[in-house]
Amino acid sequence: MQSIDAIQKDLLASVAASQTPRDVLKANEYKNLYSKIATLPQAERGAYGKAVNDLKQAVESAIEAREAALEDQTVEPIDVTAPWDNNAGPASLLPTEFGTRHPLSTELETVIDIFTRMGFEAIESRQIDDDHHMFGALNFPKNHPARDGYDTFRTEEGFIPPAHTSTMQHRILKDSKSKLDEGGHIAAISYGRVFRNEDVDATHEHTFYQCEGVYVSQTASLSEMLGTLRAFFESYYGQALKIKTQPAYFPFVEPGLEFAIEKPAALGGKPGEWLEMLGCGMIHPNVLEAAGIDSNKYRGFAWGGGIERLVMFKYGIEDLRYFESGKLAFLRKFKS
Repeated sequence: MQSIDAIQKDLLASVAASQTPRDVLKANEYKNLYSKIATLPQAERGAYGKAVNDLKQAVESAIEAREAALEDQTVEPIDVTAPWDNNAGPASLLPTEFGTRHPLSTELETVIDIFTRMGFEAIESRQIDDDHHMFGALNFPKNHPARDGYDTFRTEEGFIPPAHTSTMQHRILKDSKSKLDEGGHIAAISYGRVFRNEDVDATHEHTFYQCEGVYVSQTASLSEMLGTLRAFFESYYGQALKIKTQPAYFPFVEPGLEFAIEKPAALGGKPGEWLEMLGCGMIHPNVLEAAGIDSNKYRGFAWGGGIERLVMFKYGIEDLRYFESGKLAFLRKFKS
């Protein structure tokens, strides 16, 4: 035991004085410690082996501490706010002409600009939320299939990466209801990424962008909603458009509609060709009441649709997967 204590003391001293402390592990007195176990009487081997393990841990801890101290001595402080080192020339960066804005970023800004000019407040959606805002406050029944894990992602803690930007609707209504008390109205859009448990193919993605709109007043009507949506699409596609609807079911609106536009001529459309664009309808009274809004006094309409769908139609993009693929040849097509 005394020899182990002496060896440990010598090894620790060597570590403290070395510029390459890990080389101490190559010392013969260190490497031969375990080989001595076989030469000891059986009764002494256990205590000896424990002492050797304790020595090994002490030496390795000392090596790590010494390496950290040496690194602190050699690394100069870095000013992370400086664009490059004071004594060096400009950093070697890729020329800006090689960069392009992602088409979704550009087109999402266009969408937001159109709606804000129409008087809607723009609010970015969340990327993690809870069951209440995602389903409960939106009148989803407890047994609705959208709550199932086959459709919606969930974390181990029970939180949900939102499957639609409607997850913001309850917050918008609740936070803005004072505008109704003052004789005004609620007009807002929410936008951002959403996540679905989808098999990825040319027309389906597990991650994409949506824009949701909500409007509430004492006189809100379907005709107002249809006029609002028609004005948006005419502005976005730059031409007058015909529209049509058909009945659809969504838990948070009643009645619910699917909204379509006549395919714009700029997209190669001909009279009688239609494009389904989004779901919409009059806000369900239960959704208004959940936000503390008197559904006997106020009514509203809401809609929601995918941004990628708008962009694919506008530019003739045939595969939804291109947006998330990182394909430079695709992205460079949108170089301005």
